[in-house]
Amino acid sequence: MNLETPWKSISASQEDVYTFLSDLNNLEKLMPEQVINWKSSQDDCSFTIKGMADMTLSIVEKTPSSIVKMGSSSAKPFPFSLTAQIESENDTSKVRLVFDGKVNAFMSMMIEKPLGNFFNMLLSGLEKQYNN
Repeated sequence: MNLETPWKSISASQEDVYTFLSDLNNLEKLMPEQVINWKSSQDDCSFTIKGMADMTLSIVEKTPSSIVKMGSSSAKPFPFSLTAQIESENDTSKVRLVFDGKVNAFMSMMIEKPLGNFFNMLLSGLEKQYNN
């Protein structure tokens, strides 16, 4: 299952956005209120999405200023990766999230919309972080 959010313009430099997203402690600032039980370090985080699942993420790859790739630290609820792609856009940047999960077709139909909404909320949180 693959999901891509639309690109979101962020009023910060590409480097600033990359630095922010490279520290998973910062992701808590982007989480919607449905997220509880947050724990994090610079390279790992875990949390619960109410009514959905427990999630664990670890940074698995970084490409300076352009890519922060996170992967699930456990097979529960399913193995996945979430990649933040960051591009420069004049004096600002644009970001999108790309999700790749190993789920069956039935589960894919059930989670596609909630996951898409969740990822869009994360990008809206990032936008608010810098666009005030």
